[in-house]
Amino acid sequence: MQVGGTSAKVAKTGRPVRITEKIKIGPKTTTARGTRYLTQDEFDRQVAAGLLTVLEEDRDRDGCLRKVKVESYKYVESDTSLVNKVLGSGVRGKQNILIMNDEAHHAYRIRRPEPDEDEDETIGEDEADEFFKEATVWIDGLDRIQKLRGINFCVDLSATPYFLGRVGQETNRTFPWVVSDFGLTDAIESGLVKIPQLAVRDTTGSEIPGYLNIWRWILPKLTPAERGGKKASPKPEAILKWAHTPIAMLGGLWEQLRCEWEEPKDDPRPPVFITVCKNTRIAKIVFEWLGEDKLPMGIPSARIMGFVNRDGQINTIRVDSKVVRETDSGEAKADETRWMRLTLDTVGKTQWPTNRQGMPIYPEGFEELAKKLERPLHPPGRDIRCIVSVGMLTEGWDCNTVTHIIGLRPFMSQLLCEQVVGRGLRRKNYPDIGPGDKFPEEVATVFGVPFEVIPFKAQQGGPKPPKEKRHHVHSLPERAHLEIRFPRVEGYQQAIRNRVTVEWSALAPLQLDPMNIPPEVQMKGMLPNNQGRPSLVGPGKLQHVDLSPYRKGQRFQALCFEMARDLTRDYVSQPGCEAPAHVLFQQIVRIIERYLREKVQPLPPTQLVDAFLSPYYGWIVERLVEGIKPDSTAGEAPEIPRYEANRGPGSTAEVDFRTSRDVRPVIRSHVNYVVADTKKWEQSAAYHIDTHEVVVAFVKNAGLGFAIPYFHNGQTHDYVPDFIIRLRCDGERYLILETKGYDPLRDIKTQAAQRWVDAVNADARFGHWSYDVVSTVTDVPAALARVSPLL
Repeated sequence: MQVGGTSAKVAKTGRPVRITEKIKIGPKTTTARGTRYLTQDEFDRQVAAGLLTVLEEDRDRDGCLRKVKVESYKYVESDTSLVNKVLGSGVRGKQNILIMNDEAHHAYRIRRPEPDEDEDETIGEDEADEFFKEATVWIDGLDRIQKLRGINFCVDLSATPYFLGRVGQETNRTFPWVVSDFGLTDAIESGLVKIPQLAVRDTTGSEIPGYLNIWRWILPKLTPAERGGKKASPKPEAILKWAHTPIAMLGGLWEQLRCEWEEPKDDPRPPVFITVCKNTRIAKIVFEWLGEDKLPMGIPSARIMGFVNRDGQINTIRVDSKVVRETDSGEAKADETRWMRLTLDTVGKTQWPTNRQGMPIYPEGFEELAKKLERPLHPPGRDIRCIVSVGMLTEGWDCNTVTHIIGLRPFMSQLLCEQVVGRGLRRKNYPDIGPGDKFPEEVATVFGVPFEVIPFKAQQGGPKPPKEKRHHVHSLPERAHLEIRFPRVEGYQQAIRNRVTVEWSALAPLQLDPMNIPPEVQMKGMLPNNQGRPSLVGPGKLQHVDLSPYRKGQRFQALCFEMARDLTRDYVSQPGCEAPAHVLFQQIVRIIERYLREKVQPLPPTQLVDAFLSPYYGWIVERLVEGIKPDSTAGEAPEIPRYEANRGPGSTAEVDFRTSRDVRPVIRSHVNYVVADTKKWEQSAAYHIDTHEVVVAFVKNAGLGFAIPYFHNGQTHDYVPDFIIRLRCDGERYLILETKGYDPLRDIKTQAAQRWVDAVNADARFGHWSYDVVSTVTDVPAALARVSPLL
């Protein structure tokens, strides 16, 4: 490099250490799970610059480099320099030192085994490496102090003396060197901390309430597309869709408590609501939804107005672990990052400490930074009401006004549970008490942070089942006259000029089911039973928490208008829509009001207004989008199908596959067998169809590829009905018949089938089609008679 026009050499400080390591060549430059990855270009650059010396190469069959063994030099701080810097001048030269380790769960020695496939789920995405690094970073420093000065004795101090994350057999166990333990239960009983209230029972009747561990409650409800692959992360919008109700429940309680705190006017601080997310993507969606009122697709407004940032007032902040780490290490790259750290540190503080003259004592550099950013000089976190974080509020942060915590992440570590809930346990105040008096009760309400989760893995094994007989199911050439052809519909086309309508008899209803999404829950102080779970019985007050605080102030008409606005916006944006927005809006708002009053059934203790919470909100919109169509009676062109472009109509002639399922031979079918998905039901239905006088031909929909598209829960699905039947009459007439017992999506599938039938009949190129569903096999002949013109 050049310095003042003169060549200069860069001098590297520290002690050179020769390192031998293996590097994998990958799509990006990163370090994960203790393995270093470099792109081919970055590897070539470092080799050319002399930073790496190649010792061994491993190439694939095509000669491409896969991994290498290299040698390099790393300049590290010498032991002497580090020890002098840490101990400072006061201890310089002293030996046989007494060490007191605060937060000692970050100060122990572990040998990290190879990570297993469940580690990310146990610890949390992108946190596995950090956990193991944090567990040993201080021990490495102590080793260097021991080497130079000698350590006489170490005292470990920790409120949560647990191993971090997964450490073999020690998971969730206390350190074996614990001498005395004043646990959380002792602190609660003595009144030193708030009482954390956890869910102990809800309307679902489940042994473990859903809101005790929200992450585990949500995951089974996600579609495969929303959940992603085994190593992928769930879709953030899908997590928020199901978390809307518990957030609204806690948010309503928070609003109620804020009003109570404002009445005495002796303490201006607001209560603080914390949301701990699994990763930054979920945190971003939640923050924008709560703090900026930016609505993800299909999710209505949170309507917790106390959290919305507006008119220059910052009520909700998002805190990223990387921001905190940078500022703690003095490596912040922006003034805003420093301001965020100061904001976080001063949440719940109304003023700065003062000196003897009454002048505020600002943190170093704060006054200059505030003037530079043109911010007020009061503590920047004074007015913060909601914090959306990504797991970094586990320790080193204390705020005594935290009252509500919700976890949207996996919790498989007792340590992590206690640390997250511990952010809400510091009492708001410690009043003066006389002899024999007790502190008044203070409570922190917690959703989604379980205090005891015992992971286990299913044991693989057992004898292999015997090889099953496989049947060849195929079309028979000699029965070509029984061929059935059907259109392949992949969507629908609408041309709306002025009027829309709904076929109300076909529109799927919606139940607000407390067995699916609990609208209320019972909370109790964290005094666990002998299984380690919160107990319904025992000492402590049982609190009933529901949506009542949230429901207050929600006007039915206003909510209908919001939904109509969203639906109208969707229709106006469609290419075939020519109707003005104000014309459509008036019609759609009437449709929504009628649907809510006639088709939505709130099962107690749910109420109709709960329909405007996700996922109910999205389900209503989906049903109406599927049900609203051009009003052909008012001169509008009817809705018609959009057929697949790359395949023609389907046919029974294409059936050819093998199966181990139960089969039955039939006569009036182009295909030799009926393949049954039931033990007797479909076999019996096939008999009634095959022997009925109005049936010309039929086929069981197995290996046929006939499917009806429908949209539910934010995802496109294929409904596969049981039978297609060609009826005896002039022209082509078909019946799609479904034999169905209980199906929670029955009404949705029926609505989709009726839409398919109406559109195909309007197109009129594939004959006339009907749809019916029977709940018992004996109803099959009656269903055939209803659609046959001969009977």
